[in-house]
Amino acid sequence: MLWRMINKEVQVTQQNSQTTQQATAKKKHLLVTGGAGYIGSHTCLQLLKAGHQITILDNFSNSSAISVQRMEALSKQKITVIEGDVRDRAKLDTLFSANDITGVIHFAGLKAVGESAEIPLSYYQNNVAGTLTLLEAMKKAGVRSFVFSSSATVYGDPETLPITEQAPRSATNPYGQTKLMCEHILEDLHKANPEWRIALLRYFNPVGAHSSGQMGEDPQGIPNNLMPFISQVATGKRKELAVFGNDYNTPDGTGVRDYIHVEDLAAGHLAAINFLSKQNGGVLETINLGTGQGISVLEMVRAFETASGQKVPYQIQPLRPGDVASCYADGSKARALLGWTANKGVKEMCEDAWRWQSQNPNGYE
Repeated sequence: MLWRMINKEVQVTQQNSQTTQQATAKKKHLLVTGGAGYIGSHTCLQLLKAGHQITILDNFSNSSAISVQRMEALSKQKITVIEGDVRDRAKLDTLFSANDITGVIHFAGLKAVGESAEIPLSYYQNNVAGTLTLLEAMKKAGVRSFVFSSSATVYGDPETLPITEQAPRSATNPYGQTKLMCEHILEDLHKANPEWRIALLRYFNPVGAHSSGQMGEDPQGIPNNLMPFISQVATGKRKELAVFGNDYNTPDGTGVRDYIHVEDLAAGHLAAINFLSKQNGGVLETINLGTGQGISVLEMVRAFETASGQKVPYQIQPLRPGDVASCYADGSKARALLGWTANKGVKEMCEDAWRWQSQNPNGYE
C-alpha cells in the first residue's frame, strides 16, 4: 500500500534532491480537503512537484484511495492522508495541532447540480456547515490562508458575456446556493478579520485528465457532467448521450460552456497559493478560472469523436431546470493578478480524457 491514513501527529519528509535551500525555506505545508477527488488530486500533484508538503483530508464519499497511489507513483513521494470529514471538528483540531499547517485549499463538498435539487439538506450540511466548521478550526489554530473552491454557478443566468468577477450573483439550484453562501461567509469573515488571506476561485467547467492517463474524473453512478458521459458512451459503457435542449439562443441550439482542462485549473490553484504567500497583510480576491471561450455541447461531441476515433450517439432531451444557455469567463483578472492563463485547448481536453477513459474504463476500481 503506497499510502497511509493517520489520526495522530505525523511528520512527513518529502524528499526532493533538486530542492535548494532557498526553495525549502519557501515550502508550504498545505491541508487539502477533498484532495483525493478529481480536481483535488490534480492540484495535489502539482503542489508536490512545486515542492510543497501536503496533507490530504478526504472522506472518500466521491473519490478513491487509488488516486492517492497514482499521485505517489507520479510524484515519487509519500503522501499523508487522513480519512475524515470536514464537519468533524475534533478531527480537525487534532490535525491542526499535530501539524504545522500554513494554509488550506478547500475542495471537499458535494457538487452535482441535479442531485442538489433532490437532496438539498445534504448539500447545505456538507458544503456550508462543512466550510464553517473548517474555518472555525482554522481560526482556533491561527491558520489564515485559504483557497476556496467556488463555481461559476454563482453567476446564475448571466446578463452579459464574458462574465467578469463583478457580475451580479444569484443561483438557480441548491448547489449554486451553497457556493454563494460560502462566498458571503468568507467575505464577512475577511471584513471582520482583515488579516485573513483568501482566494475565491470560481471554476467554469473542468474537463480532461492527467496526460499520463493515470488520473482523471471517476464519477460514481451516472455521470452528471458532459465529458465523462461522452467518454463512457465512446467506450460503449453507455448507449448514448443525453443532450438537454437544442433550442437555446446559441449557434447550434445546444448549451455553451467554458470548458477548462483540469491541469490548467490545478495550475490556477498553485498560482493562487503563490499569490497569497506574497501578501504582506490580509487580502480577499475573487478570481475566475476559465478559458474565456464558449464551446457548445455538440461542438464538444464532435471534438471528442475526432480525438477518440469513436462515434458518440446522442438524443435530444428536454431542457433541465436551472440550466442556462451560455456561460463563459472573462479571464483578465487571473492573468493580471496571478499571472495565470489556460494553455490547453479542446483537442488536448478530449485526447487526455479519452486516454484516461480508454485505459481505465471502470475508473480507479
